[in-house]
Amino acid sequence: MTVHPAFPTSDAEVAPLTVRVVDPLALSDELAAAWDRLAEEASEPNPFAERWCLQSALHLLDPQRHARLVMVRDGSTGPVIGVMPLAHAAKYGRLPLRHVTGWTHHNHFLGLPLVRAGCENLFWSILLGWCDASAWARTLVHVPRLTEDGPLHKALVDVARVRGGEAEVVHREERALLDSDLSPEAYWDEAVRAKKRKELRRQANRLAEQGLLTFRRWQPGEALDPWLDGFLELEARGWKGRAESALASHGETEAWFRAVLAGAADAGRLDMRSLDLDGRPLAMLINFLCPPGGFSFKTAFDEDYARFSPGVLLQQANLDLLGDARIDWVDSCAAPGHPMIDSVWRERRRLVWVNVPLAGSSDRLRFNALTRAERLWRRWKRAAPATPDAQDLP
Repeated sequence: MTVHPAFPTSDAEVAPLTVRVVDPLALSDELAAAWDRLAEEASEPNPFAERWCLQSALHLLDPQRHARLVMVRDGSTGPVIGVMPLAHAAKYGRLPLRHVTGWTHHNHFLGLPLVRAGCENLFWSILLGWCDASAWARTLVHVPRLTEDGPLHKALVDVARVRGGEAEVVHREERALLDSDLSPEAYWDEAVRAKKRKELRRQANRLAEQGLLTFRRWQPGEALDPWLDGFLELEARGWKGRAESALASHGETEAWFRAVLAGAADAGRLDMRSLDLDGRPLAMLINFLCPPGGFSFKTAFDEDYARFSPGVLLQQANLDLLGDARIDWVDSCAAPGHPMIDSVWRERRRLVWVNVPLAGSSDRLRFNALTRAERLWRRWKRAAPATPDAQDLP
């Protein structure tokens, strides 16, 4: 662990709140435990920022060590109140604009930092002030995928205003969410049209004629490798394998996947399900359960059996999460308009990508120029006439 040079280096000099850049591969047992405690006390849950997930990502998916793992802590031995991975970026989209961004990767579906409940404003104030004083930080801090109007988004808006700026939302997105007091059966009946339910029952019956059809759920203590091997093989046989975007298509992502699921199992976060035909998986899904929320991390199905909708049948079984007293909601982590998830999950979670200016005068000038340009671009996009379809052309 190293103390950032902008901050004191001895215990006698340590301020009540310190910011430290931590080596994720050299954490002390004490700091690792503090990070784990923070996950249990977080204002908003985010499995992708918990130690068992992020530590492996920084090790395996950031080989050039672009990210800085930043911890805000109460003194040298007090509780950690916030953890966030940050990185320097030389470009903003296509623009050559240096800035700071929350570090993510392709399988990192939420950008929330882990912040102790009740410390949201304090965390952002300290973090942004630290960026102001850091020689490597320029222009703005870009925070992707915050829950819109959640505690961390609201606190960032408040802190930005206190600093004399604005937290500018530069992108919005909605994705499917499971959030209901209904029973799994009642939810299914309300979410899926009667005609579609009848068709799915027919498909399930036809599928059962192919052999022995069973649902399985991974149990703590059960061997992980057969489940992981099965999922990786199933995903690689589908379109992701053909596009070379499956987890097993690249050694580093497969290694990360195996490490993360082992970590999730050890942390009590892992929930895996499978729909099998004669003992062979036809559809599998993986959830991370981080009370009070859950996160549907990955799903895969055998495309040779697509006519039987095995993925949807497994999603129907997955609705039993509605009966889990620990879980109030489940984030699909799916792209907007996902054909399988959106047809079953009716609620929506709104996410925002937010820019906040740093305090330097040149930083503010660059930020204001960028903000004006982006607002003009969005206004032009809204006003531009839609491109006509082929049949509308003369």
